[in-house]
Amino acid sequence: MTSTSNPRDLRAELESLTTEAFRPDLADIDRLPTLDIARLMNGEDTSVPAAVAERLPEIAAAIDAIAERMGRGGRLVYAGAGTAGRLGVLDASECPPTFNTRPEQVVGLVAGGPAAMVTSVEGAEDSAELARTDLDTLALTPDDTVVGVSASGRTPYAIAAVEHARALGALTVGLACNADSALAAAAEHGIEVVVGPELLTGSTRLKAGTAQKLVLNMLSTITMIRLGKTYGNLMVDVRASNDKLRARSRRIVALATGAADDEIERALAASDGEVKNAILTVLTGVDGPTAARLLEESGGHLRAALAAAPR
Repeated sequence: MTSTSNPRDLRAELESLTTEAFRPDLADIDRLPTLDIARLMNGEDTSVPAAVAERLPEIAAAIDAIAERMGRGGRLVYAGAGTAGRLGVLDASECPPTFNTRPEQVVGLVAGGPAAMVTSVEGAEDSAELARTDLDTLALTPDDTVVGVSASGRTPYAIAAVEHARALGALTVGLACNADSALAAAAEHGIEVVVGPELLTGSTRLKAGTAQKLVLNMLSTITMIRLGKTYGNLMVDVRASNDKLRARSRRIVALATGAADDEIERALAASDGEVKNAILTVLTGVDGPTAARLLEESGGHLRAALAAAPR
């Protein structure tokens, strides 16, 4: 899909979008006291979770499909422009420290490249060719998933990313905030979270951005749960890369096992700081190498490794 070349046609297209709708009832918002504006904005934000709730079946179906492919070694790739692209990069960047994923397992692509994270790169969102080029650098496979993210659902970069990925056999998801969007139609899994007109006309970094953040949280977090990156609600694949995370690792082992501090320290030392291995060691009494082998044979799923451990 290419951008509309006629400014009049583009204006008409934008005026048809819910995310671009003008709210006459808020036309004098700038004349209100600050507290009243804050109350209005807060009230608007409370509607977002309900809009996401309406799309939970579609979200769950996409997650199951993503997890199946990632379980075979596939990657999760977000692609978007502006706020949508930045949210994808944010979600991707938080996966390695939270779930100990490799940096290339969850990838965020923003139209215009890294510079677009902090500045506007003119014309990047309108470039379908840029999207194809960005994806080609990743050498997509059928086990990969590309999630196109666009509040309007018409952004050429996001649509082209989904179309190109689908042509290459990858799984595709289209996340938009307008109904009947071209992005959702282009993807195998369309997710349209319609949050309504924004407090500031067309400022989709507000409710639409919040909705996208919530959905991206679900896509990555629940996928990682399905992949065995958690034990109950404990982040047992956390990467202890700083003092806070090292303390969290010890606490996670304590919560999972109820062991005393000295036993936890011994288990973590024997497992080179790996939380899953330490929990397995404490709960089953196996040594470090055996814990590592059981986890490898169980595909990294701690519950399966616990069930397979000798008693």
